[in-house]
Amino acid sequence: MTEDAPAQGLTEVLARRFLTTDAARPEKVARWHAKGRRTARENIADLVDAGSFVEYGRFVTAAQEQRRPLAELVVEAPADGIIGGTATVDGLACAVLSYDYLVMAGTQGMRGHRKSDRLIELAARVSLPAVFFTEGGGGRPGDVDLPLVSALDVGSFALWGELTAPRIAVVSGRCFAGNAVIAGCADLRIATPDANLGMAGPAMIAGGGLGQFAAEEVGPVSDQAANGVLDVVVEDEEAAVEVVRRLLGLLARPDLGAGDAEDPEALRGLLPENEREAFDVRPVVEALADTDSVQWLREGWAPELVTALARIDGVAVGVVANQSTDLAGALTADASTKAADFLGLCERWGLPVVSLVDTPGFMVGPEAERTGLVREASRMVTAGARLTVPLVGVVLRRGYGLGAQAMLGGSTRRPLLTLAWPDAHLGPMGLEGAVRLAMAHELAAMPEAEREAAVVEHTAALREHAKALNAARVFEIDDVVDPAETRTLVAATIRRALQG
Repeated sequence: MTEDAPAQGLTEVLARRFLTTDAARPEKVARWHAKGRRTARENIADLVDAGSFVEYGRFVTAAQEQRRPLAELVVEAPADGIIGGTATVDGLACAVLSYDYLVMAGTQGMRGHRKSDRLIELAARVSLPAVFFTEGGGGRPGDVDLPLVSALDVGSFALWGELTAPRIAVVSGRCFAGNAVIAGCADLRIATPDANLGMAGPAMIAGGGLGQFAAEEVGPVSDQAANGVLDVVVEDEEAAVEVVRRLLGLLARPDLGAGDAEDPEALRGLLPENEREAFDVRPVVEALADTDSVQWLREGWAPELVTALARIDGVAVGVVANQSTDLAGALTADASTKAADFLGLCERWGLPVVSLVDTPGFMVGPEAERTGLVREASRMVTAGARLTVPLVGVVLRRGYGLGAQAMLGGSTRRPLLTLAWPDAHLGPMGLEGAVRLAMAHELAAMPEAEREAAVVEHTAALREHAKALNAARVFEIDDVVDPAETRTLVAATIRRALQG
């Protein structure tokens, strides 16, 4: 071996490494930038702490050497279209992966699967949260260097699906088939407005004889936000990265200590004087939470229930709240599914839950039952009852029936602390309905002119009985509090539970 052999070897490594960078493909990158897009490497660089990215498999090429010259694959298919490694994000160790749409439309190659398998297994082994930029066209045909028949033994989907560490997916552009499953299996999905997310792209749809469709018609954001597939929709990839960083920050620093918030006395004036008047619960959540800490989830789906991640006095929490501006805050099948999914997320991520209750109960009637309400309502109850993370409940105004119980983990006794605000009412069902049910025989015997007046009179009496102070008097709830105290009481209870 000559003395300069190591230098020659290093020169080859550095040259090959250069070919995996954006600088080696300026024309492709320029065209991509002209569309207002960022490359996979640019997104990763924006997310992770400078100098922290440890890349795996950068020299992997597509398994197509029987079809194409190796030199061509080295240049045209760097990293086999998937970039991945470990890094820190604001100090939190993570696994970060991104399909590269500039390599064969971000399709999943067989060697690329081996790379993702390696990193997912590593994330599982050392409990690393994982962020996956999933844009791409699904499984790649034409990888002929490996003996394949079905390729159904690929492990990526099972490994990703069983990963218990937090998983966040970012969806931009076209995300179809296997790429969509990677996104769908994540705990949270963040999308940009140009995203299309579907279990098959146009070619597969056409191949199945199901018609010709443009990519833009398959799973657009307008559909996938309205049906609950997408958790957060942001304006561009830069904003998506910022949301990812915010979410990871909840995991990295679950308790930052005291946090800034608006004057807590503002909470006293956020509910309308007329108890039948609908109000937007989101300002209540924002007033309870630290300033600018709230991240709303699934805003476009089942708006009768609000879900968010936030901090309350520095403590990272999940917040679930009834929204009376939609269906009076009744719990539909979709709202129950949304709640169950969210409670499951908080359980997996170790986030305490704060439940803000203002509901007449579950939506009822033949039409509601056609939606699978019994199944989804029961699923919500089960998810709440099985929580091991701290749960605190606050009845803001109405806490009626099984719906209120479901919001409180199944019972007013399930939360570590169950509070009510001064004008709240609690009951086994809606008050007027309870009167009509309990007095059915008496009402039927009354002259019609007297019937409604009797209902009004007895409902008023029952409303007095159902006051939160009476529920507290018989110790069905723990306390009735000044709304201005709520933030302090919630944070203190959760913080003590976490320290126990």
